[in-house]
Amino acid sequence: MSIFKVNSWKDLALHAFIIIGLGVVFIFIFFFIYLPMSTNHGETITVPDVRGITLDELDDFLGMRDLRYEVTADSGFSASLPPLAVLKQFPQPNAKVKENRKIYVTLNAERAPLVRMPKLVSGSVKNAQLVLKTYDLELGEITYVPDLALNYVLEQRTDGREVLEGERIPKGSIIDLVVGDGLGKQSLESPNLIGLDLESAQFAIVGSGLKIGETKYEKEGVAVIETEMEDGTFTYKEQKVSPGAVFKQRPSAGIRMRLGQMVDLWVYSPDSLNTNPTLLDQ
Repeated sequence: MSIFKVNSWKDLALHAFIIIGLGVVFIFIFFFIYLPMSTNHGETITVPDVRGITLDELDDFLGMRDLRYEVTADSGFSASLPPLAVLKQFPQPNAKVKENRKIYVTLNAERAPLVRMPKLVSGSVKNAQLVLKTYDLELGEITYVPDLALNYVLEQRTDGREVLEGERIPKGSIIDLVVGDGLGKQSLESPNLIGLDLESAQFAIVGSGLKIGETKYEKEGVAVIETEMEDGTFTYKEQKVSPGAVFKQRPSAGIRMRLGQMVDLWVYSPDSLNTNPTLLDQ
């Protein structure tokens, strides 16, 4: 009697049991033997860091690791990376993926996008640094020039030329700044303080835009008077000054100075005051 012929309910149950058993065997073979073998179940590859690698090198780099790549439509720019270098990737480095997985990469633009040059002139150096960072521009050299405003931006330059506010320049450009040194470029002649008492001499120094330097007191004070002759030569004559008066100064009278420079004084201060008039008093 054929096993496929059903004569009783026992034969029907036997046939059903055989069909269910074959189904279980098929499912076991498919899911636990065939699929793991065809998909390398349990075998993963660690995603390498491809950021900074150029497009020309990417194919060989990933191919050696049994991975592929696809360039996304997005792009970005970084001045620190060469053109067409990888800026971003997905999956991230060190992620676990299957063999032949596709890595999606975003490339650095071939040409830097243009940005408008911001206004840095009339602001401080600190403010300029913050603004440049916002516009993805780089701070270059800072050159100090004579000006009364300390750290005050006077010029903004790139590639050796002045760049104006609103001018389109490549993102990542290096911007050099010309700023004030706080001293100014005004010059003047040091005043003649010989023979003045200390308070008057100090008043003259401050009034001239200079600063009071060191004051020294000497027991003997002889002023050296310089006189220019008609032929352009100079003669020098020593003269005593009154007690408490300036008999020497540095720099000397008539020397070109800049605002804020210091003047040192030497004051005649004997042990006992002499009330006899001096030549300068006369």
